[in-house]
Amino acid sequence: MRMNVSAEPAGVDLRPMSARSVVLSLLLGTHPPQLPVKDLIRLVEPFGVGGSALRAALSRMTAAGDLRRTDDAVYGLSDRLLARQRRQDEAVRPRTRAWHGDWEMLIITATGRGPAERADLRTRLTSLRLAELREGVWLRPANLVRPLPGDVLAIAEPCTARPSRPARELASGLWPLTTWATTARTLLTHAAESHRPPDRFTVFAAAVRHLLRDPVLPPELLPPDWPGDELRTAYAAYRTELGEPRGDPAD
Repeated sequence: MRMNVSAEPAGVDLRPMSARSVVLSLLLGTHPPQLPVKDLIRLVEPFGVGGSALRAALSRMTAAGDLRRTDDAVYGLSDRLLARQRRQDEAVRPRTRAWHGDWEMLIITATGRGPAERADLRTRLTSLRLAELREGVWLRPANLVRPLPGDVLAIAEPCTARPSRPARELASGLWPLTTWATTARTLLTHAAESHRPPDRFTVFAAAVRHLLRDPVLPPELLPPDWPGDELRTAYAAYRTELGEPRGDPAD
């Protein structure tokens, strides 16, 4: 059996926040994801980003296709990053249903893919919270409410299964649950001990990245005191604390 290799180590990933990462984090948490320059200047100032640095970052991000700029100096996420926002929203508020023992299974039917294509597919399937049982066979408990993308269905056959192996044993082999929980608790501790705006922003940016890796398993398959909901609640409270910025609705 293969274990997913996307899990992070127990140490948390507290990346320094550049002007670009601050702008992206703000827009990814904004609905709709667009803000005028005057609001961005106000919002990034507590993180040590000045007006000149912000404008330079906005120019580079627009040229790189990360942002779109309207005539009235409003910046919004590109289509590519809108997809990332949808994944982030789903990570923070995943839709689930009662689990009755069935497993979602995806069998890869396409052949002749090169290493880069296989790596990209593995990343896509992992982001859908599937785990690789063996080469070409991916599965998870059927408790998520989410469609599989059309491009994935074009190269794979979905089905429903009931593995003979005990469900808790199978889940613990497919996902590094102890490691994920340890990192989540460390992030919660950092959040409780961080008081400066840049420090809290950095911690909760790491929390979102970590929630993207939560397998969102049925409660009966999780270790005791699983911290997933606690981390989501802490992040939601932080968005309230931050006063989640909201741009004007798109025309």
